[in-house]
Amino acid sequence: QVQLAESGGGLVQPGGSLRLSCTASGIFVGTYSMSWYRQAPGKERELVADIATPGGSTNYADSVKGRFTISRDNVKNTVYLQMNSLKPEDTAVYYCNGLFQISGAPRWFWGQGTQVTVSS
Repeated sequence: QVQLAESGGGLVQPGGSLRLSCTASGIFVGTYSMSWYRQAPGKERELVADIATPGGSTNYADSVKGRFTISRDNVKNTVYLQMNSLKPEDTAVYYCNGLFQISGAPRWFWGQGTQVTVSS
């Protein structure tokens, strides 16, 4: 059974940092492009960052460029989102996401989300 599990969220002051983790089970994420999305209250879910495979090229939303870094550890089967210089507008539930081939068919998978709150 394929599952994605996010962790690492919490309450942080503006200017602080958090590292989110997305650990996969039932699938090896090293062979797939992976993404982080976020959804703030009353807003649509938006793409924050993604990391491609092969090659590991990355892509970021303009609002997080220079502050967030997406990476992966294939040994731990985990994708990370390092978030620095956090702002109150980064407050949201963060989700990891992947499009996996399951029994020959592509399927989207989402984690349950982890809450990030940036507030003083």
